[in-house]
Amino acid sequence: MSDKKDKKQEAVWNTYTAKEKQAMETLCAGYRAFLTKCKTERESTADAVREAEAAGYVDVAEVMAQGRKLQPGDKVYAVCMKKTIALFNIGTEPLENGMAILGAHVDTCRLDLKQNPLYEDGGLAYFDTHYYGGIKKYQWVTLPLALHGVIAKKDGTVLDIVIGEDESEPAFCVTDLLIHLSQEQMEKKASKVIEGEKLDVLVGTLPLKGEDKDAVKAGVLKLLADKYDICEEDFISAELTLVPAGRAREMGLDRSMILAYGQDDRVCAYTSLVAMLETGRVRKTACCLLVDKEEIGSMGATGMQSRFFENALAEVLNLLGQYSELILRRCLANSKMLSSDVSSGYDALYASAYDKKNVAYLGKGMVFNKFTGARGKSGSNDANAEYLGEIRCMLEKHKVHFQTAELGRVDLGGGGTIAYIMSLYGMQVIDSGVAVLSMHAPWEVTSKVDIYEAKKGYTAFLQEA
Repeated sequence: MSDKKDKKQEAVWNTYTAKEKQAMETLCAGYRAFLTKCKTERESTADAVREAEAAGYVDVAEVMAQGRKLQPGDKVYAVCMKKTIALFNIGTEPLENGMAILGAHVDTCRLDLKQNPLYEDGGLAYFDTHYYGGIKKYQWVTLPLALHGVIAKKDGTVLDIVIGEDESEPAFCVTDLLIHLSQEQMEKKASKVIEGEKLDVLVGTLPLKGEDKDAVKAGVLKLLADKYDICEEDFISAELTLVPAGRAREMGLDRSMILAYGQDDRVCAYTSLVAMLETGRVRKTACCLLVDKEEIGSMGATGMQSRFFENALAEVLNLLGQYSELILRRCLANSKMLSSDVSSGYDALYASAYDKKNVAYLGKGMVFNKFTGARGKSGSNDANAEYLGEIRCMLEKHKVHFQTAELGRVDLGGGGTIAYIMSLYGMQVIDSGVAVLSMHAPWEVTSKVDIYEAKKGYTAFLQEA
């Protein structure tokens, strides 16, 4: 009895062989590279397409254009508006029997530029912003920020914009009131210390010679025109966002963690994609969904509440010669899904926010949340006990370390994922992912162990579900 208990309590890291530790480090090195270069949903989706094509996946639209049919073993993908992607590894069983689905989101909290962003006040030029997702606004001041996004010009050309990531490039920031004059500010509630309309980004101070009015703004516009071929009117048809500048880093003296922007939920998106691309021939069709707009309720054409996934699946069924409305419904209802999303990690500095018996700990393996929601499980998918039993068996078979958790203490708050949306089809769904410290902050923390175990778990699911 004591030997079994000691084995269970042994740190996951210390159970790894040298080969497993090397595999973990290789995975995490690739993950850091992904985080560094992909800070928007467009960039993440474009990277997923590149990786998928390198692994033998073909665009569904290309298959349709060639007039050919799909067969078991074929690998295809579909993209929605360059922000959402669905990948399919066609199995030997009819799709009517369902799929094994991994679903994560690639949008992250950030500061979006408004459509008329550039203005001058007091000899300072600013970009006016509108924050995206649930953030603590005071965390976003005095940080070096980089500008990412696209500008669609009237002639149809689209400019990709990345300014501020390279150390040779200028960065941006939101300013804050100096401590010497902030007596009144310090008396405000944390939610009011920095107002949303105060999250404007300082972009210039040099006046354009010969200009009498708004000379600094004019100077910025001239620079944009000369260097980037951008005029003020182009902001109308732009999607530009400000994100923390800099690369993802190893964290801690022991290098056991990763510190980076946007790990919610790109940690699950990356591990899901890697698992999907490494999976060979399958009995049941495997699917990986990387979607947009989760942080604002999964709305819009690229969010999980859109019909994109259904439409893509219908096209795949048609190319297999299996389509009917009834088969589509049966396929969705018979599918099983891991809603790949992060969970809150236990932080000893804020211990009162958690139930220690039901919280995720860094370094203890991938996390399963039977339910999310708020207070009385409001807005939550609640996974069936039988489904959890199947998953336990599968994870033990593949020697995946896992833990179960709730987001935090009952009645303190809550959150949601795309799980409840997919459960509307009648499929079995549960949230699973990686524990994160400082979730939704500009810089978040994860454990290398948990990242590695999540990838192992996702791989096992695609093979066994």
